[in-house]
Amino acid sequence: MLDQLTNGTFTPLVGSRFTLHVSESAAIEVELISTHELPVYPGRNGQKPKRQPFSLIFRGPREVVLPQRIYFVEQAGFGPEGIFLVPVGPDDIGQRYEAVFN
Repeated sequence: MLDQLTNGTFTPLVGSRFTLHVSESAAIEVELISTHELPVYPGRNGQKPKRQPFSLIFRGPREVVLPQRIYFVEQAGFGPEGIFLVPVGPDDIGQRYEAVFN
């Protein structure tokens, strides 16, 4: 399913809350705060990617800093899907995490 996701899948969900499972028995709530289309670079032999690359920025609680790894993320009508998240630092409200889809 991950290969079928696009920036357009998530754009209407900006501002929505997602459940991010940090273990089998613990979860935190994160908010999708932005989506961004990324530049397209040709692959091997000049092949174009199957989809437009994009990234998602989630914001979680400020006091929790999760390590980069795959987390199961879900929201009404979405998931759970395993998404690789990387901490990108705090803002004025909380900790931010980025997921990049190539």
